[in-house]
Amino acid sequence: MIRESNLPVKNTCTAVGMSRSNYYKYGKQVNVCDTELPLLNEIENITLDFPGYGYRQVTKQLHRQGKNVNHKKVLRIMREANLTHKKKKFKLVTTNSDHDFPIYKNLVKNITVTHPNQVWVSDITYIRLINDYVYLAVIVDLFSRKCIGWDISRNIDTTLAISVLDMAINTRQHLGFNDLIHHSDQGMQYASHEYVNQLEELGIRISMSRRGNPYDNAFAESFIKTLKAEEVYIKEYRTFGEAYRNIKEFIELVYNKKRLHSSIGYLPPDEFEALKTSLT
Repeated sequence: MIRESNLPVKNTCTAVGMSRSNYYKYGKQVNVCDTELPLLNEIENITLDFPGYGYRQVTKQLHRQGKNVNHKKVLRIMREANLTHKKKKFKLVTTNSDHDFPIYKNLVKNITVTHPNQVWVSDITYIRLINDYVYLAVIVDLFSRKCIGWDISRNIDTTLAISVLDMAINTRQHLGFNDLIHHSDQGMQYASHEYVNQLEELGIRISMSRRGNPYDNAFAESFIKTLKAEEVYIKEYRTFGEAYRNIKEFIELVYNKKRLHSSIGYLPPDEFEALKTSLT
């Protein structure tokens, strides 16, 4: 019998020269029959790449890989192999709304989003390092859930927010900004004259959540929740540079290009946008 290890199964098997199927068959007490071991191996591969996936997303990914399997079977196997996980409690981020800048009404409540560059949602959160913390700001296109702008800074200020806005503008300028709405909380970074002026110069309409009601900005909050659950909470960043590199890889190579999103038909944002563009 293999001793229990804190290492991931993949690393353990590599170290001892054993396949993961045999590890589950002989090394752990997992009630999966022999015929299901190949499927278990596929499921674990998916959960290694996407630690935050639940059984429905794993099932959809298996379907994309040509495996015709029922979600109930996937759930049972994941439970038996201890591959399910409890979600971390969602912590709201405090926003400094105590300022004298103008506040704008919420323009996106009950809105129907039908195309890219119709609604951008933005938010700022903090990322813990081992002995410090930094701030992450993002802009997400509500249509595809694609993160189109992001940056990290040691300072939670307008400069950080402007940096992210510049990235989003450069990324999406080919689509034009007609009828685009930029939605945020009432934080001073988004309400500042510099930030508002840049939006108004491009004809972008400004929308803000009600004060003290983060659920008005639920889509941006949802992106941050996903990023923290599937990247930040399972890593320990020692330095600013390490945090930057890991988060860049997650957003640009995993979240936008590979991660399946239930709200857009279990497709990655890049694929969803490409599909919708080809149909228009």
